Amino acid sequence: MSNDLEHYSDPDDTAVALFLLENEADELTDILVAALSEAFRILEDEISPATVH
Repeated sequence: MSNDLEHYSDPDDTAVALFLLENEADELTDILVAALSEAFRILEDEISPATVH
């Protein structure tokens, strides 16, 4: 896995299959880590506490 988190678009099934076929685990890992980071960011925005009056 690289140290740079880049914004990846959602890969289609063909792209994922190609990564697996060509044994390019680092690139696939980078995509998965970026997707998880984005998911956690979205969840963090949703979970942030509401304003208490």
